[in-house]
Amino acid sequence: MSGSLNKLVIHCFEDKNFKKEVKPDATFTVPINPESFTKNLKVDLEKRNAHGSPAKDPKFISVGTEELKLDFILDGTGTMEGYFGDNSSKTSVHDSLDKFLACVNNYDGKIHRPRFLIVFWGSEIKFLCVLSNVDINHTLFDPQGYPIRIKISATFVGYNSPASKFAQHKISSTDLTHYKKITAGDRLDLLTYGIYNDSKYFFQVARANKLTTLRKLRPGSNISFPPFDKKENNG
Repeated sequence: MSGSLNKLVIHCFEDKNFKKEVKPDATFTVPINPESFTKNLKVDLEKRNAHGSPAKDPKFISVGTEELKLDFILDGTGTMEGYFGDNSSKTSVHDSLDKFLACVNNYDGKIHRPRFLIVFWGSEIKFLCVLSNVDINHTLFDPQGYPIRIKISATFVGYNSPASKFAQHKISSTDLTHYKKITAGDRLDLLTYGIYNDSKYFFQVARANKLTTLRKLRPGSNISFPPFDKKENNG
């Protein structure tokens, strides 16, 4: 799909092995990509003075935790070019904020903690993490006082464990289920190409979604693009 734009997506999981992805209502896609992101890697040092010397002699202890900082906008003014993309469903900033927090910060009773996350953004970011901090800044309001623009500043801390390191090397974007809300004019072969970089797998996508027709997709419906064995017969 020439000219297609990869948006930043946050997937959430029930387990620290990043195998049990939460259902689509919890996955969050930013309406418009951040202008930049910041990665911060800390190194733990012992900074006590060397014996008999006034100068410090920092001693290496361990590689610290990596952090990813993202700033992005939730906008309800309709004035930001490309904000809604090809999705005709214009979600309010309040609903968008709720969905973001449900993805990254909801307490999950199954694991007795907030969920484990993977932040994906094209080829630039594949970050296994948990939420560390989020600042929510309401910057613009309508005449009735309802917020119509919110700036999100979120910090994610890398989740480092033997299982997560294995998952980071193993998982690619096509190892995760993608979801698409159908709009008028969408074609299954082109949507399939955008996910798997090959349109020939659209029969498998059709079977996974139990579609009765491949030509007319119903606007407003949701299509899932799950991971599958690409060696499977597509006929």
